[in-house]
Amino acid sequence: MPRFFYPSDLTIGAVIELPETVAHHCQVLRMVQGDQIVLFNGLGGCYVASLIAIDRKRASAEIKTFDPAEAELPYSINLAQAIPESGKMDWIVEKAVELGAAGIQPLLAQRCVTRLSGERAEKRRTHWEGIIASASEQCGRNRLAHLGNMIDFKQWVTQQDLHRRILLSPHADLSLADWARHHPSQAITLMIGPEGGFTEQECQLAISQGAIPLSMGRRILRTETAGLSAISTINAHWSPL
Repeated sequence: MPRFFYPSDLTIGAVIELPETVAHHCQVLRMVQGDQIVLFNGLGGCYVASLIAIDRKRASAEIKTFDPAEAELPYSINLAQAIPESGKMDWIVEKAVELGAAGIQPLLAQRCVTRLSGERAEKRRTHWEGIIASASEQCGRNRLAHLGNMIDFKQWVTQQDLHRRILLSPHADLSLADWARHHPSQAITLMIGPEGGFTEQECQLAISQGAIPLSMGRRILRTETAGLSAISTINAHWSPL
């Protein structure tokens, strides 16, 4: 059944008006009255609903049943990503959600080419929230990944964090794979630099604040590849699936 994000309360027996984008999608799929869809609001679990009316721009459905099943990882992976140029961040956000990231923290590092603030930053954040919802629809997650506000690297790295921070660096002596192999699953934050990487000063500051420098091996990965590869590496060692 098609899955859609519904950003409001869902209750069994309720009749709801679907968002115009969802109604349009149902129309494109040539769905008719009586067809079933899956709705989730990001708070956990999902609901099966039956279409009771549909036309070109509007559709309504009745909530029938609730399914508490989840597709979340048994540990929390957060991705602290220095903002790359162009639309690379869109790709990173989408694929990180599909791979199970619980949170995404956009960072403004010294070597970031893209600089966003004010209204532009807010528009970009709204855009990324839409990507998170769409990726969750596609991959079967019922909980939305948390998206942090854009923040300067130095300000963020000095904040207290309950998660163990891992600084991905090509100069580290120990690999992420070796570290994960010898440590139990736990909440972690993966720190990924922009094009050109974090500066030496940023790396030293992160390490002084408790970050563990680890590498992804001998090859130097692009910023849009490093984080996704790191999440996959962690999942390969820790995921029970």
